[in-house]
Amino acid sequence: MKMRQLFVLTLLSLGLITNIQAQPLPDKTIQYIIPFPAAGESDYVARLQAELSVRKYKQAMIVMNRAGAGGALTWGQMNNYPADGTTVVGVNIPHIILQPLQEGSQYKTNDISAIYYYHFTPDALMVSADSPYKTYQEFIDAAKKSGGKTTLAGSGQYSANHMAVERLNTFANTQITYVPYKGTGDLITSLIGMHVDGAMGYLPLAIQQKGKVRTLAVATEKRHPALPDVPTFKELGLNWVDGAYRGVAMPKATPTILKEKMSDYFALLNSDPDTRAKLEASGFVLVDIPMNQIPEFMKQKTPLVMIDAKNAGMLK
Repeated sequence: MKMRQLFVLTLLSLGLITNIQAQPLPDKTIQYIIPFPAAGESDYVARLQAELSVRKYKQAMIVMNRAGAGGALTWGQMNNYPADGTTVVGVNIPHIILQPLQEGSQYKTNDISAIYYYHFTPDALMVSADSPYKTYQEFIDAAKKSGGKTTLAGSGQYSANHMAVERLNTFANTQITYVPYKGTGDLITSLIGMHVDGAMGYLPLAIQQKGKVRTLAVATEKRHPALPDVPTFKELGLNWVDGAYRGVAMPKATPTILKEKMSDYFALLNSDPDTRAKLEASGFVLVDIPMNQIPEFMKQKTPLVMIDAKNAGMLK
């Protein structure tokens, strides 16, 4: 965390700065746009942040869902939004790296001016609770015998879920077909009702739907306390700890001072102990990547994403 954020958090803890003074826009409302349908991970966290913003810091914040093209619809329009510091947009990695690789993309990765990343959600392989597959190996064995007919649902095309299926195909030598949905919230019914063979989703969904879905493996370093019987991919012999990173961006023309102020504010929201405990128990892995660290973070993540893109046949 950069020094300015530590300074602000320290002053708050000592009572030398009030919650009201922490407001980035005291007389305005933050328009928080989530480019996915309601009920997904991005939407859930944004609404927690907005509630905390209003309750604890008296800073008005409204969450709006503008779904389409796995987030690309909003990201392609983001730089046309007001650049007065009032607009923030949810952004996801690897989505914003992968989507611009496709012909006809309405934006480039460099068009996205991210200001803060606050968590990542580990990949999770799930099937319906009524599925005949009880273990990861049973699912993989069936997929190999199906001749490419096995399907896994996921959120968005050229997304973390999409690349996770391609990674699974590479690691397990399978030909599983990926079925994209608009967002996590849209695929739940198909997963539970077995309209698809399973889903490559995220750990929070696996925890939320525990009892309705059976999780076969998760891409974490260690087993999660909420799913103690579910093995990690590493336990199964796959070197796989990954998922989707989420954060916020602002229109590129927004003045740097306003971007830095908003980056600090989201760090403040992300530091709330009660919110952190709730998110961690739900399967979110919290990170703190402020605006000044994002260029280096992108430099580290992009080569890893490109390996998955190559395996998916997205690169010439």
